[in-house]
Amino acid sequence: MRATMNGIEMEYLVDGPASAPTVLLSNSLATTMSMWKDQVSFLARDFRVVRYDMRGHGRTSAPPGPYDFTLLAGDVVGLLDHLRIERAGYVGISIGGIIGQYLAVQHPQRLIAAVLCSTTSQISDQVRGVWDQRIAAVEAGGMDSQVSATLERWFTEPYRAAHPEAMTWVGDMIRMTPTVGFIGCGRAIQGLDVAKDLGRVRTPTLVLPAEKDPGMPPALSETIHRAIGGSEFSVIGNASHLSNIEQPAAFNAAVGAFLRKHLAKA
Repeated sequence: MRATMNGIEMEYLVDGPASAPTVLLSNSLATTMSMWKDQVSFLARDFRVVRYDMRGHGRTSAPPGPYDFTLLAGDVVGLLDHLRIERAGYVGISIGGIIGQYLAVQHPQRLIAAVLCSTTSQISDQVRGVWDQRIAAVEAGGMDSQVSATLERWFTEPYRAAHPEAMTWVGDMIRMTPTVGFIGCGRAIQGLDVAKDLGRVRTPTLVLPAEKDPGMPPALSETIHRAIGGSEFSVIGNASHLSNIEQPAAFNAAVGAFLRKHLAKA
């Protein structure tokens, strides 16, 4: 399905009963909404599940940058408006988790509850330099330059060895990401600084890192948890960055229990 809003054409899908509370899923950088395939059937038992390709990804428009998180959060609000959804639960992983923080700060009236997975709230000078290197590599060699190293960060070695089909699937998503979308979102990440605003967040929040994530270790999520009053904190064991793929049963159990608790009240 397609929505025209905020200057782009956005691709999205809806599953589950129309009368149920809505949960919106926001994917990581260099993937598409298909990364949620192990969550959709589980969550659609209780919720209306909306997933989308973010700006610069999948079948959504990939306009030239710069992008920032006010823009990316505005895309989510535009999709909710298009679907006439007043408030929703939100699950975001990696950059999707950053978008969730901006929604909670800038558009709190649109969120019932938020799950922030494998994410951060601030970028150090060192990591900002890493993004310069990644962007330069993509400008020189395209998205093929990112596949191998990204898979190594996103999944533990035992999982990679045991699931070559998943590595092919996720590797193809990375490879197919428009370079302009990767660069636009990468520049947005370089400018990330929402940590100072998280004390204002009143949205019920679950912060959900992965135990073995080298890029977004649990310590970064603990900082978010401490900043958001009343937030909950849990760690997905034996998983790296994309814990929803590597450990879907544990991920689904944690997210499902949290959403059922808070969306049942909506």
